[in-house]
Amino acid sequence: MTASEPSRAFLVARIGVAQLVGYGGSYYLPAILAAPIGRELDLSPNWTFAGLSLALIVSSFIGPAVGRFVDQGGGRSALAAANVAFALGLALLAAAHGLALMVAGWLLIGLGCGLGYYETAFAALTRLYGASARRLISGVTLIAGFTSTVSWPLMAWLEAEIGWRGACLFWVAANLLIALPLNLSLPPPKPTPARNAAPDEDGAHALVLDATAERRAMMAIGLMFTATAIVSSGLSAIMPRLLAHFDVSTTAAIAASALIGPAQVVGRLAEMSWLSRYHPLLSARLATLFLPLGTMVFAAGGAAFAIPFTMLYGLGNGILTIARGSLPLSIFGPAGYGRRVGLLSAPSRIAAAIAPVAVGVLFDASPAAGLVVTAACNLTGFAALFIIAARARG
Repeated sequence: MTASEPSRAFLVARIGVAQLVGYGGSYYLPAILAAPIGRELDLSPNWTFAGLSLALIVSSFIGPAVGRFVDQGGGRSALAAANVAFALGLALLAAAHGLALMVAGWLLIGLGCGLGYYETAFAALTRLYGASARRLISGVTLIAGFTSTVSWPLMAWLEAEIGWRGACLFWVAANLLIALPLNLSLPPPKPTPARNAAPDEDGAHALVLDATAERRAMMAIGLMFTATAIVSSGLSAIMPRLLAHFDVSTTAAIAASALIGPAQVVGRLAEMSWLSRYHPLLSARLATLFLPLGTMVFAAGGAAFAIPFTMLYGLGNGILTIARGSLPLSIFGPAGYGRRVGLLSAPSRIAAAIAPVAVGVLFDASPAAGLVVTAACNLTGFAALFIIAARARG
């Protein structure tokens, strides 16, 4: 272990915990609190889910500007500002007695999403460590991958004990007292790295692309991100309901769906260990194939193969989360990383906002067609990555 490894591990832990708090009080909130919010405000629970969709759309519009700000050394400030925005938005949500204040709260939460979600954390790490940030990005996603495991039971308990408003105020406190100090403790950025300057500590090199090849690579990665975001956001929101369409019992559907989180962690551990020896392009291509493989197994075996289906989906989804940070870094290098990731994330966040409703309607209309379309989305992402002429690590 080098002298810098303990400090890097501590940095990853700080960012990972801050990400867990940020996601827990925003992206994962409607799954538990939508129903009680709807009951008290006399609104459909769908309004809370629509609020999350609105937040993701807001985040997509500010993503590129946030990325440029991080490239200029503003990563720590952006992450800290996200916690303040989350806290203000959640406070408004807790105070809401009607639709107007609830929408205002979600707009502020959307500002927090754009300032402080994974892409900003990845860009901040890249600004600090350049091309060697891949393993740190993997570490952050590994810790934040436990968000649903921590936040859903915690929110259910808080809602039962102190109500949904109290649960929202808990996340206000968590953002201000836990995540904000953690983000403010991040080290200042290094001087701006030269474009595609040097190999990372493991010997990987960013590709040197001309303008045409760079545009083609951006379009290919953007297509892959968007196609897989449709699958990730859509299936995660409806998985128990999806399985019920194929005669999986309620108990079995919940049990199989609960394995998605552990499978994602396994995927991230694989990316941090043996897959780290290879170019991230290989990891991303492999990850896009897990869902189509699981779909074939599920279609052939039926309800008895619900667990292999959900685990293969989770495994691929876990690796793809890391690919969202490591792939642009490996293809384009650290210079301008934040701007590129901001541009790449914009369409995928819009797709993620729309996907739960669209995918749910599709599976309700034709479960078989739903399986085919979601598998085709991942295969589209797989094909898009072959547009990029990249060599594997030697």
